[in-house]
Amino acid sequence: MTEVQPGEHTFPIASSKDIYEGRVMAVRADQVVMPGGREATREILEHPGAVAVAAVDDQDRLMLILQYRHAVRRRLWEMPAGLLDHAGEDPVEAAARELEEEAGLRATEWSVLVDAVPSPGFSEESIRVYLASGLTRVDRPDLGDDEESDLELRWVPLAEAVAMVLRGEIVNATTVAGVLALQVVRDGHGTTRALDSPWPDRPTNFAARTR
Repeated sequence: MTEVQPGEHTFPIASSKDIYEGRVMAVRADQVVMPGGREATREILEHPGAVAVAAVDDQDRLMLILQYRHAVRRRLWEMPAGLLDHAGEDPVEAAARELEEEAGLRATEWSVLVDAVPSPGFSEESIRVYLASGLTRVDRPDLGDDEESDLELRWVPLAEAVAMVLRGEIVNATTVAGVLALQVVRDGHGTTRALDSPWPDRPTNFAARTR
């Protein structure tokens, strides 16, 4: 038998069992074959994927929202964002919709800023962060009693947003990644990507359940 070198094992799934299925996520247990041949259980959270928007005005200020997050029982500073939970919706169209719904903004210029996989140890969640500029104000839709109706909106200079990250005042992982990536681009150490750039980690399992 040919010896498998480190980094070459494919971790095949011997079997899989559903544990839970909800409105925005599901949980399954995979029996995964380890490099030595034994099987180990890996509980995986299936997620529809998400998008977020680094919306920047002509003064290089970033639109941030203060939103209640029940899991941590407090409000967090975040970029406008949302789930890819509309069947067949293109991710950039979802990002544009979330920008209008949460921030009352419409953008004419879009590019891919950064992709993030926040919790790869147990979750399939992957988030694409877009850079949006050429902004104009639009009316936000009536969101009723949803959490999004309780948002505080604030324009924050990019330098201050970076400082908020480093002070621990911005802890949402997607927003941290977006803010720091934008600073890298502004410093000339990187560039954004085209809207059709590959997104290899975009999740598909949860969407397949709901088709």
